[in-house]
Amino acid sequence: MSGMSLHVLAVGLEVEQRLVLVLVQLLIIIAAARLFASLFRRMGQPAAVGEIAAGLVLGPSVLGKLEAAGLLPGISARVFDPSVGPVFTVMSQLGLVLLLFLVGMEFDFSHLRRHGRAAMSISVTGVAAPFILGYALGHIMHPFLPDERNLFGFSLFMGTAMAITALPILGRIMMELKINRTRVGAITITAAAVDDATGWILLAAVTALVQTGFVLKKSLVMIAMTVGFALAMLVVVRPAMRAWIRWTMDRNAGELSLNALAVVLLALFVCSIATSLIGIFAIFGAFMFGAILSDLDEFRAAVHRSLSGLVTVFFLPIFFTYTGLRTDIGTLDSAVMWLFAGAVLAVAIAAKFGGCALAAWMSGFSGREATCIGVMMNTRALMELVVINVGHDLGIIPPSVFCMLVIMALVTTVMTTPILLRAMRGTELESGVVSAGFARSLRPSGADGA
Repeated sequence: MSGMSLHVLAVGLEVEQRLVLVLVQLLIIIAAARLFASLFRRMGQPAAVGEIAAGLVLGPSVLGKLEAAGLLPGISARVFDPSVGPVFTVMSQLGLVLLLFLVGMEFDFSHLRRHGRAAMSISVTGVAAPFILGYALGHIMHPFLPDERNLFGFSLFMGTAMAITALPILGRIMMELKINRTRVGAITITAAAVDDATGWILLAAVTALVQTGFVLKKSLVMIAMTVGFALAMLVVVRPAMRAWIRWTMDRNAGELSLNALAVVLLALFVCSIATSLIGIFAIFGAFMFGAILSDLDEFRAAVHRSLSGLVTVFFLPIFFTYTGLRTDIGTLDSAVMWLFAGAVLAVAIAAKFGGCALAAWMSGFSGREATCIGVMMNTRALMELVVINVGHDLGIIPPSVFCMLVIMALVTTVMTTPILLRAMRGTELESGVVSAGFARSLRPSGADGA
C-alpha cells in the first residue's frame, strides 16, 4: 500500500473516531436535556430551565464532584472529550441563529404604533439601572477576587452582564404560555430586543477596551452600522422577501418547497453574517430577519413546521450543556464568595425587575401588567450565558464570578414563570396561559382578593 493510501486511511480512521466521540456526546446531551426538560415542565417551569439544569448536572458542579469523590473515575474525560469541543461550540451558535429567527417571526409588533414610547421607556430603564448598579457592585467585589483583574474592565463587564435580558428564552417562555402575540407581549419583547442590542454594543465596547482601548470610536461606528443595517432590512429586504414569499407560498399551496426553504436559510445566513461583521453578533441579524416577516402568518407556520423541532431538541441543549461543563460551584469556596453571589442575584433582580416594572407602571400599565413586564424583562438565562462565556474567554471574569453569574441567570429564569402565572390574572395574558395548558397553575381571577 502506498504512502498516500496509508495517509488517507489514517485520516479516515481519525475522522471516524472523532465522529463516534461526537455521537456519544450528542446521545448524552439530548437524552439528558429532554429528561430534565420534561421534569421541569411538570413542575410548571419552561423546558429551557430544565435544559440549563441538565448542563449543570453534567458539568463539574455535579458530575465533576462525583468523579472527584472516586464514584465515577475518569468519566468526564471519556464522555466529554475536549478535542471535539469546537464542533459543539459551532453547532450551539448555529442553533442560536435559527432560534432567534423563529423568535423574531413569532411576535406581533403592530401594537408598537400606539405603545412604542412605553417600550423605549422600559428598555432604557432596563439597561441603565442594572448597568449602573452592576458597575458599582464590580468595584465592591474587585478587591476580593482570587486573582488580579483590571478594575475598570471588570466593573464594566459586571454592568453589562446585569443589563442583559434573555431574548431567546423569554421568547420561548412566552410562546409556551401563548402570550407572545398580545399587546403586553409585543411591548416586552421589543423592549428586550432593544435591551439586548444595547447590551451587545456595551459588550463589544468592553471587549474593545480590554483588547485595544479604542472604545468610543468603535462603539460609534458600530451604532451607525447597526442603524444602517436595520434601515436596509426595512426598506430593501422586507419588501423583496414579502413579494417572493407570497409568490412561492401561492405556488406551493401554502407550503415551503425545499428550494424555498433553502432560499430562506440563505437569506437568514446573509443577515447573520452582516450583523456579525458589524460586531453585534450573528443572532441579531437572525432576529431582525424574522421580525420583518412576522406578519406573514402562513409563512410563519410553514417555517415553524420545518425548523422548530430540530432547533429545540438538537441545537439548544448543546449550548446549555457546554456552559454547564464550564460552571463549577466549588469555586465559591468561602462565605465571602457566597455573600457576593447573593449580592449579584439581589442587584440583578432589584435593578431589572424593579426598574422595568416601575417604568411600565409610569407608562400607563396597570400594576399587574407592570409586574408581568418586569418579571419577563428579568429573565436572563440564554443571553446571560452567552455574555458570561465571552467574559470568561476574554479573561475578564474569574471562575468564581462566572459561577455567580450562571446562578443568577438560572434563578432569574426559574422565578419568571411562577411569578408571571400569579401576576397575570385578570390581564389579557390569562386566556393564552389557559389555552397553553397552564390552567392548573392559575386560580380563578380574584380568588385571593387581588
